[in-house]
Amino acid sequence: MAESFRDVVAWQKSMLLVTEVYRISSNFPRREMYGLTRQVRAAAVSVPSNIAEGKGRQTKKDYLQFLYRARGSSLEVQTQLEIALNLDFVDKVTFASISEQAAEAGRVLNGLITNVEQQIEQIGSPKS
Repeated sequence: MAESFRDVVAWQKSMLLVTEVYRISSNFPRREMYGLTRQVRAAAVSVPSNIAEGKGRQTKKDYLQFLYRARGSSLEVQTQLEIALNLDFVDKVTFASISEQAAEAGRVLNGLITNVEQQIEQIGSPKS
């Protein structure tokens, strides 16, 4: 039986990241509710959502496209967290912790992308 999207380690790690982003961004200034707070939360939610949606697609190529979107959103989260640091919405210790968490989720996602790309290449290459 095919694994569930919940079994994908990249999804699990990105779900933990979303939770932490929500916790941290709840301390952003109220004036940022419709600005950076909304942006970083939406980007964070997009990462596991795209992994899950891609997992449900019919082909590996479709899955890969959603993984690419998830990677883009992951980089967006990292950028927005750095903006929050620059604006003193988060302290350096908090930023270092969530930044490492985001980087780890990104590394796992990159590994998954590489794995799916290799699977696609194997499917498309003629057998010797």
